[in-house]
Amino acid sequence: MQILKSSSIFSTSHFLNFPLKPRSFILLLYCSSSSSTSVSNSPLLNYLVKNLDFTETQALSIANRYPNVKSFEKPQAVANFFRNVGFSNAEIAASVRNAPQILFANVETKLRPKIKFFQDLGFVGPHLGKFLSGNSALLACSLDKKLIPSFQIVKKVLGNNDNKDLIKVFNRSSGFIARDCILKLSRNIGYLESCGIVGSQLSKLLKRQPRIFRMRESALRDLVSRVLDMGFSTDSRMLVYAIHTMNCLSEQTFKKKWELLQSFGFSENERVDMFRKAPGLLRTSEEKMKLGIAFFTNVAKFDKNVLVSRPRLLMNSLEDRVIPRYRVLQIIKSKKLLKKELSFLNILDYTENEFLKFISRFTDNVEELLIAYKAYLLHTSEEEEEKTC
Repeated sequence: MQILKSSSIFSTSHFLNFPLKPRSFILLLYCSSSSSTSVSNSPLLNYLVKNLDFTETQALSIANRYPNVKSFEKPQAVANFFRNVGFSNAEIAASVRNAPQILFANVETKLRPKIKFFQDLGFVGPHLGKFLSGNSALLACSLDKKLIPSFQIVKKVLGNNDNKDLIKVFNRSSGFIARDCILKLSRNIGYLESCGIVGSQLSKLLKRQPRIFRMRESALRDLVSRVLDMGFSTDSRMLVYAIHTMNCLSEQTFKKKWELLQSFGFSENERVDMFRKAPGLLRTSEEKMKLGIAFFTNVAKFDKNVLVSRPRLLMNSLEDRVIPRYRVLQIIKSKKLLKKELSFLNILDYTENEFLKFISRFTDNVEELLIAYKAYLLHTSEEEEEKTC
């Protein structure tokens, strides 16, 4: 036998140190070998490979979990049902891989009511298969005890009858249905409301960072505490944005960006002030922050205090907004087309339509100004395309 040819695993010292008796150990090895061989030839494995386009490795992992399956009546009914509601073969396979138990579910009593539930919410056409193939564990959850209560809680926070936001939230985080998550969700909502985050602010946070609502309550309290320590008050409308930012960044990343601002001469109080006015600033990449500070202080000749009072300037796109508008303003100034000085800050506040309307005032020079503006945008766009090629 192959087993007897094995090397030192059968030495006396090995048996003495092994927790099983030698006879039990040999039987264990023999049974494991036999089990592996039988599973590799199981009807379920062959069914998954031939009918659902599984690889042998993928099929083996499921066949190991269900070694005694002989009838394929339920699996075939499940696969046909999914096809009828619009799932592709790849989506059916993904659904089964993520939640193998659904392959043996009763279509009429277990699957159809849940599929109808998701269809009624707005997951229709290709969106249904796309969502559920990545979250098929939802189809193994209780409709009445988990799915419906979770969706009702989230919908109440969103505060509208349009399910589009609801779909977006669950596309980003379907974990609201996980074990004990309903209680966790309710507690976290209650805590955030006690911090003054209510109504549209709470809804906004849910849409931006649904994972926050699934955190352990102790972790959520710690997150909010760190934000409040940065000088935010519970009645600040920026609190929700600060929580979003702090949750997105690791402590190390936050520290690096904090130190980056310090390296440009911003004091601790100035940095805190900037963060309180524009919490999203620290979600900006380090490179963008560096280039923005360099441009505004060295090229546009802004005093550092301008960036402290208006930190959102550093969140604007240099390529798409700041530099093109700066070039246009420089041409206007060089030609002395303005009767009175116009601040570059005002130019940056214009919407795109307002800026184009501003350019159109200079009828004799409008073509030159538009070329200068659009040519720069085109140039930067072409450079980006080259980088991706």
